[in-house]
Amino acid sequence: MTCDKTPQKITKIFDEISGYYDKMNNFISLGTHYFIKKIALKSLKIKQNSYILDICCGTGDFTQIIDKIEPRAKVIGLDNSVEMLKLAKQKNPQKVFMQGDCTELKFKDNEFDYVTVGFGLRNVENRYKAISEIYRTLKTGGKFIHLDFGKHGFGGKIFDIIVLFAINTVGRCCKADNYKYLIRSKNEYPEPQELIKEFETHGFKLVKRRDFLFGAVSYQILEK
Repeated sequence: MTCDKTPQKITKIFDEISGYYDKMNNFISLGTHYFIKKIALKSLKIKQNSYILDICCGTGDFTQIIDKIEPRAKVIGLDNSVEMLKLAKQKNPQKVFMQGDCTELKFKDNEFDYVTVGFGLRNVENRYKAISEIYRTLKTGGKFIHLDFGKHGFGGKIFDIIVLFAINTVGRCCKADNYKYLIRSKNEYPEPQELIKEFETHGFKLVKRRDFLFGAVSYQILEK
C-alpha cells in the first residue's frame, strides 16, 4: 500500500509525534542517530559565515550540530510542523526557524551555500519539486547533503523489528499507526543509488556517499 504523503497528512503525523519524537529516535536507533548526523554534517566541511538552509528540520538536530561544528554559520530551519518547530526553537533558542513547504521555498535563486535534509525528504509527496527547489536556491558550487534510510536489506529489516518493539514498549503512549507509517515510508523510499540518479537528473554531481549500519542508513553529498 502506497503511503499517503499529502502535506496535511504528514504535518498531522509529525505534530502528533512531536512530544516523544526525540525519545523514540534515541530508542529506535540505539542512540546512534545523533552520532551519524554529526559525522554526516562534519563531512560537509562547512566554511565560516556560510548561509545554510535546513529543510524538514524537525526538532532541530541538524541545526544544533551545525552550530557546534561552525558557530559562525547562519542557519535557517524550515518545517511544516508547528509542533516540531516549537521543540527545535527550545533546543536552539538563538536560531531562526520558520514554517514552510520545501516544494515552494520562499527564497531567492542561488541564495544558500549549503542545503541540508535529514530523514525528511522521504516524507515529501512531490520529491521531484523539492529537489528542484533545493537546486534552485543553492549557489553554484554549493553543496546539498541528504541523509536518510538506505538499502532495503538486512539492516532495514532489523530496523523494522526495532520500531515494532518500540511501539509496544516506550512508544505505548503514541499512535502506533504513525510509526507504522515510518516503516512503510522507509520501505517504499528509493535506495541510495536510485536517489543519486534522481539528484543527477536535476543537475547535481555526486561528491560523496557513505553508508552506516549494514547499509540501513546512508548520506549523499552533492554539488550544484
